[in-house]
Amino acid sequence: MARASFAGDAMTAEALSAKIDRRLPTTPQVFDVLRQAIVSLKIGIGQPLSENEVAVQLGVSRTPVREAFIKLAGTGLIEVLPQRGTFVVKISPRAVRDAQFVREALEVAVVRQACLKPVPDLARQLQELIALQKSAAEDEDFDRFLIHDEAFHKTMAIAVGRERAWRVIESEKGQMDRVRYLSLPKASPLFHLIGQHEAIATAIEREDLPAAEAALRTHLSEILGVLERFQREMSHLFADD
Repeated sequence: MARASFAGDAMTAEALSAKIDRRLPTTPQVFDVLRQAIVSLKIGIGQPLSENEVAVQLGVSRTPVREAFIKLAGTGLIEVLPQRGTFVVKISPRAVRDAQFVREALEVAVVRQACLKPVPDLARQLQELIALQKSAAEDEDFDRFLIHDEAFHKTMAIAVGRERAWRVIESEKGQMDRVRYLSLPKASPLFHLIGQHEAIATAIEREDLPAAEAALRTHLSEILGVLERFQREMSHLFADD
């Protein structure tokens, strides 16, 4: 997995290697590609972003790139400075803590609903995703692991009819996701995280609400301890807020 680069590094073609599907709306795809490249630190903190360069690399016009930049600025991942350019911002510890707070509140409500109003087949879906996480962990494929990690949480929300709640979580957690990428594999061992997912899934299957809530809170608070450590060890990546 790519690690953080420093301001002034040229944006590599690898960072924006995804293909744009011409049959689908372009702006959301450009946004997703850029967001993923930023949160995975393939586009480094402090790095300038050029509408022209992104458009050329993705093979699109400048309009969807400009629209994607506006959305990214709204999520707090980039800053557009008039007459100076567009830059990837440092990680804001305050934004990470706020995102963790919002995410925990919403996902606890999702888990509560899953236990009180059981959804057929949810337990099987969660176990299948855990199996995929284990496969990724065995291969030490961190990007693939995080895809299945994300799917685990999203699946719970969609299963109980709370897709809008998940969209709110997605919009809030960009800063949080960058810390998650930094944390793998040493700060947050993959099989440790998988064990937490298993505890959540088992509690939901048993309709054990107290256990499900406790397991989820433990899992989602993991990042707060990691954040404090990284602020000390990698202070150059974090905003002083």
